[in-house]
Amino acid sequence: MTGWLGAAYDWVKAAHLIFVIFWMAGLFMLPRYLVYHQEALAAGRTDEAALWVEREGKIRGIILTPALVVVWVLGLALAANLGLFDGVPGLGWLHAKLALVLLLSGYHGWTIAYAKKLARNRPTLTGRHLRMINEIPALAVTLIVVLVIVKP
Repeated sequence: MTGWLGAAYDWVKAAHLIFVIFWMAGLFMLPRYLVYHQEALAAGRTDEAALWVEREGKIRGIILTPALVVVWVLGLALAANLGLFDGVPGLGWLHAKLALVLLLSGYHGWTIAYAKKLARNRPTLTGRHLRMINEIPALAVTLIVVLVIVKP
């Protein structure tokens, strides 16, 4: 399947990057929403907490999950174009990138699960822990960009 995208390769890569940006924006926003949601619960501001539940649902349904799906579909198409599934040598950087994207997808799932836990008024982390966890996407995307650009 190597090279099967032909002239469309650059367009697919551009679309992939656009949806990565959307996904990352959501992954930066949702954990911050969780911090505010949890603080509202801790302060007994149930009306405000209910607003955060609504906001979290919107960001998941409008940005996060659709972007994740498109990122994976286009990313796998690009990987196939490079020969990932044909055993082309020299793609160690791509294997590492895919591993990081898989972990970031797991993080995505965790944030959604924690949002649902907060919606049921069952927080298990502190605001400080949530703020620290909020840095995971920045670290992951930094490593991913280095892998894609430098190809070490």
